[in-house]
Amino acid sequence: MTPHSRTTAAFASPASSVFRIVSLALVLAAALLAGCATQAPGLPSDPVLTTGGPATKPLLPNGPLQAITPGQAGSHQNVASTEPPKELWDRIRRGFAMPDLQNELVTDREQWYASRPDYIQRMTERSSKYLFHIVEELERRQMPTELALLPFIESAFNPQAVSSAKAAGMWQFMPATGKYFDLKQNAFRDDRRDVLASTRAALDYLQKLYGMFGDWHLALAAYNWGEGSVGRAIAKNQKAGLGTTYLDLNMPAETRLYVPKLQAVKNIVANPQAFRTELPLIENHPYFQQVQITRDIDVALAARLADVKIEDFKALNPSAHRPVIIAAGTPQILLPWDNATVFQRNFEAYSQGQYASWTAWTAPATMNPAEAARRTGMNEADLRGINNIPPRMLIKAGSTLLVPRSAKVETDVTSHVADNAQVSFAPEIVTRRTTVKARKGESVATIAKRYGLSAASVAEWNNVSASSPFKLGHQVVVFLPVKSHAASASRGKGNVKAIKRSTAKAVVKTKKR
Repeated sequence: MTPHSRTTAAFASPASSVFRIVSLALVLAAALLAGCATQAPGLPSDPVLTTGGPATKPLLPNGPLQAITPGQAGSHQNVASTEPPKELWDRIRRGFAMPDLQNELVTDREQWYASRPDYIQRMTERSSKYLFHIVEELERRQMPTELALLPFIESAFNPQAVSSAKAAGMWQFMPATGKYFDLKQNAFRDDRRDVLASTRAALDYLQKLYGMFGDWHLALAAYNWGEGSVGRAIAKNQKAGLGTTYLDLNMPAETRLYVPKLQAVKNIVANPQAFRTELPLIENHPYFQQVQITRDIDVALAARLADVKIEDFKALNPSAHRPVIIAAGTPQILLPWDNATVFQRNFEAYSQGQYASWTAWTAPATMNPAEAARRTGMNEADLRGINNIPPRMLIKAGSTLLVPRSAKVETDVTSHVADNAQVSFAPEIVTRRTTVKARKGESVATIAKRYGLSAASVAEWNNVSASSPFKLGHQVVVFLPVKSHAASASRGKGNVKAIKRSTAKAVVKTKKR
């Protein structure tokens, strides 16, 4: 130390003492504040080392926190990943929450699927359009992600699938169940096939069933067999003192195999290598997005404006089973994520006329297809084809048919028609020309009344006016249903009362149908 420094130190001695005291106080305060910041309020400073008084269960049961060794860090044991899954299969695996089912039926189904790699490949590639949305919905509702695999069992992820029992869509809703869960089914759309609507309804239904039975396996059995059937099977076992789990119940073979099928698919997804199966990569991001439409538009034009193949467009919008999408009933469409902007830009720039070449026409009265085709300016075969009109059927009054839209029609189909359009048919009655003798004082009106016919028709068939009288014994031409005519012939030509009865019955039966 130089003399100069000693002199300076001596000179500054009193101030330095004060400075040291203040510094020490600041250090102590900082230490106390640091301790407060790292300690949760209301907890002892070290619960493991707390002594005195009654024994306290440690909040850290394995002792104080310790550093992870390099070996432990490398093994990743008991360490939760903070990174989101890069592929959807991994995300699904992380959400598995149902108890596993283990029996010979599961093993049998595992072998069945594993021996058909082409089938698995087709199913999983088809599912890639829909799985992300389904998993998102399941996670939002905090439901097991195994349920995302259920359409593999129901429909092989084919939204156009229709069963022999008339269940439709990738979640296979029966018509009545679909209506209960607000899935509209009319002349222009079938929401049982709609990706968003059917998924919402299926998860609503599964949640309802789980709430009823408190067990996912029983909920799945009810989804397949019906909640009433499962409830009765449980009650029967309870009365007999038997178990009431999925494996305990007596159920049809299809339902008995239902959960094992799902378990087999779950096992393959959980460990595809064990089954020598390769799952296609499905990235963990949305495949499609919703796009609003404001005008009726042909399906083919919508696909073209979006620059999407027609089959891909239909796969995302399977509820639009007609050649036109009615905006009032289907106000949005689904498009691949990157094509949504393309569609909006092309839709706004479209200048080649109307967006829709089809519109709705409501039949004002019951008529045959030939008459309906004449009124709408169509070929009868085209009218039958586009509206699926069976042979030997009449179009009932109030039915809504799809017909060409002329350039003069500027308005789109109304929301009332879009939501309520139905097509109803009545059997076409085959008639045969016959003659009956006029009684004394009879006229066109009385003969028409006798056989349940219209006076205008009787007048037309006989080339007279609707008010004309007939002479006694005059041969009056009428056209009667074949069945009633044959029945009357068997009882004798003069039994006009039998003809009238059978004709009236035929008319009543026709109306009931």
